[in-house]
Amino acid sequence: MTKKEWFKRGFHDGIPIGLGYFAVSFTFGMVAVEGGLSLFTAVMISLTNLTSAGQFAGLGIILGGGSYLEMALTQFVINLRYALMSLAMSQKFEKNMPFFHRFIIAYDMTDEIFGICSTHEERISPYYNYGALCVAAPGWVLGTFFGALLGGILPDMLMSALGVAIYGMFLAIIIPPAKANKPVMAVVVASMLLGALFRFAPVLNKIGSGFVIIIIALTVSVIAAIVKPIEENA
Repeated sequence: MTKKEWFKRGFHDGIPIGLGYFAVSFTFGMVAVEGGLSLFTAVMISLTNLTSAGQFAGLGIILGGGSYLEMALTQFVINLRYALMSLAMSQKFEKNMPFFHRFIIAYDMTDEIFGICSTHEERISPYYNYGALCVAAPGWVLGTFFGALLGGILPDMLMSALGVAIYGMFLAIIIPPAKANKPVMAVVVASMLLGALFRFAPVLNKIGSGFVIIIIALTVSVIAAIVKPIEENA
């Protein structure tokens, strides 16, 4: 497959992600401006971060007058999962890929981008990520811009609907491969059960959400790798 074909494929797969990002970041832009941030500041946060959970958590610290240390620790915990995702993705790319590609790809290594990359059994080209990036990043930034600009005039019911859009988008990413692949289905179900355990079990429900994500990801990934390792072609 040529670079152009990889880019087109990534662009196509990134369209629903970009649309979902627009809806979610719209809410971020609205909340940021209502909290006292300028439109420019809200847009720059989205342009340089591209992380929904991290941005919303950081926004709460900013509006609450938190310290830099609190901000650093919170972002480290919440976003540490991207380091794990990047380690996994480094084995999915074409061999002998130039190093500078990894820096660009790391900029947009989000849950959803990781999700669509993981569905490919073969090694993928960095141009697949570039295609997805060209839709996902503008969707996130433009959503923030229009949310900051127009959020105050939209009805509350619509704002609530936009706030849950990202969950539907992520389900659309994981359900097709889970239906086609039993090990993937087992990983998804195990992750959901562990998530429920950490949500409702005494003591465990006191653990921060960032740590919960890391614990579940490591536990399920290690068990899956041991029980059902991927056989790589020579």
